[in-house]
Amino acid sequence: MPIIKSAKKRVRVARKATIRNVKTKRSLKEAMKAFHANLTGGGKKATEAQSKAQSAIDKAGKKNVMHKNKVARKQRQLAAAAKKANGGKKTTTTKPATKKIAAKKPAATKMVVTKKPAATKATVKKAPAKKPAGKK
Repeated sequence: MPIIKSAKKRVRVARKATIRNVKTKRSLKEAMKAFHANLTGGGKKATEAQSKAQSAIDKAGKKNVMHKNKVARKQRQLAAAAKKANGGKKTTTTKPATKKIAAKKPAATKMVVTKKPAATKATVKKAPAKKPAGKK
C-alpha cells in the first residue's frame, strides 16, 4: 500500500485509466466481431459494421490504447477483408450527398471614412540627468 500522497494519487489515476482502456478495448472487440459476423452476408449491414469497426479502431488509437502502426495495420486488414468478401469490389461507406447552399451576401457598400488630422501631443522636456561622480 502506498504511503506517499503522490503515490496514492498515481494508484487512483492508474485505476481510472485501466477502466477506461478496458471499455475501449471491449467496444473494439465487439465491433470487430460484428464486422466478421456480417462479412459473409454483405450488403448494407456489412458496410455499416465496417464503418463502426473502423471508428472503434480509430478511437483506440486516439486514446493510445493501440499503437498507431497497429491501428493502420488493422484498418488495412479490415478493408482487405471487406474487399475480398465483395469479390474484389472496393467498399466505401458513402454518405448521401448534401449540397451546400451558399448564402448570397448583399453587395458590399463602400464606406467613406474621413480621417481627422493627427492631434499633436504637448511634449515636456525633461532636465538632463546628472552624471554619476567618478571614482577617485
